[in-house]
Amino acid sequence: MTLALLGLMIIQSYWIRNTITVKEAGFMRSVNEAMTSVIYKLERFEAVDQFQQQNNYLQQRDRWLKSMDSLNRAIFEEQTSVIDPWNINRLFQKSLIAQDVLEDMMNNYQDKPIEKRINTGILDSLINDELQARGIQTDYEFGIFSPKRNFMPIQKTGKYPKELLNNSYTYAMFPSDFINNPDYLMVYFPKEKRFLYTQLWQTLSVSVVFIIIIILSFSYTLMTILKQKKISEMKNDFINNMTHEIKTPIATISLACEALGDKDIIKSESLYQNYINVINEENNRLGGMTERILQSAKLEKGQIILEKEKVNMHDIIEEAVNNIKLQVENKGGTITKKLKAATFDIYADPVHISNVMFNLLDNAIKYTNNEPKIEIATENSYSGLIVSVKDNGPGISKANQKKVFEKLYRIPTGNLHNVKGFGLGLSYVKAIVEQHQGKISLESELNRGTKFIIYLPLNKSENE
Repeated sequence: MTLALLGLMIIQSYWIRNTITVKEAGFMRSVNEAMTSVIYKLERFEAVDQFQQQNNYLQQRDRWLKSMDSLNRAIFEEQTSVIDPWNINRLFQKSLIAQDVLEDMMNNYQDKPIEKRINTGILDSLINDELQARGIQTDYEFGIFSPKRNFMPIQKTGKYPKELLNNSYTYAMFPSDFINNPDYLMVYFPKEKRFLYTQLWQTLSVSVVFIIIIILSFSYTLMTILKQKKISEMKNDFINNMTHEIKTPIATISLACEALGDKDIIKSESLYQNYINVINEENNRLGGMTERILQSAKLEKGQIILEKEKVNMHDIIEEAVNNIKLQVENKGGTITKKLKAATFDIYADPVHISNVMFNLLDNAIKYTNNEPKIEIATENSYSGLIVSVKDNGPGISKANQKKVFEKLYRIPTGNLHNVKGFGLGLSYVKAIVEQHQGKISLESELNRGTKFIIYLPLNKSENE
């Protein structure tokens, strides 16, 4: 799947890059066509202007020739009469004026500097019209560089001289000139990349969306596979733990039944009663295990309906401590109560909230290898009651602290089964606390014990 995803992304990236390359080539072709048309039109405009100038020259020449004919006739006539100096001077001035006009008209346009051959406003208008006609609607800058003089006499705004020299589209001006030292029209687009990406945004958006969908689908699939693998491992661990837990009461009941059925053993009333008590205790133990599993399943499906009422939380704690106290003393430990809360009435389901306290105290005993020292405390916060249960157990690593409230999760202990349980206790505690609009958290360090902290809102009914 990873290789397929990488292959698809590489192909998609290659296709996007080719699309951008094609678009850049099309942009360049359109610019070339536009500038070729601009240069052609400038040459045509200059040719028209030359034609008009030549036409004016021809008209001037005709008038000059007529003046020369008149002068010749006048000279011829004057040779036979009295010469008028004023008339001769006037005729010669006309002749000189005509010669000046002829010489001026014969000057080649190619000798003029480029700034005198081109009108900047007309050039800007031509460039804009040609670019617009080809769909290029973006800002542009132009300039004309003269290699002979090594500077740029014409610029549109003068803001991009370096860009025009280094990153522009360049075209020779007036290619029909006979002198092989042309000036160059340079055109630069400051927002060229943005314009191209804007033109491609639909195609690129679709490609990006598909890539994101592929990545999300791959991630979801991978997460699902890993989650299912984790659930499978947890389920197998749960089945192993459950089998290990159930084996003991089943074996005990089996032995008691065999003893009761053994004819070689002398039966007495006290012996019968002892075996019956053992069977009853182990049966209750099996029933309790089954009930915890069923309650967890119902809680996950949302089938547990809390029957809330006003509850004295200190009484709940006292009852839980009394039920667990014997187990603590059997392990040589102590349990300390610091019930400092001034307000301790809450609106809760007494059965389930009692189970919460019992589970926390039971965990504190089970996970303490040496003599357990348990401290249970209460205090008031701004709007609720805080209950904490602290032990001197081995602690919980940072990696496991986020997982201890997950269903079926148990802190790894290798192949050891020295701690009984199914991994349902803390998930049940968290679910019940949250159904009471409360919160649960923990503080723990390895080899320094663990502290569970529960926040419960004070005496509030469901309608409040």
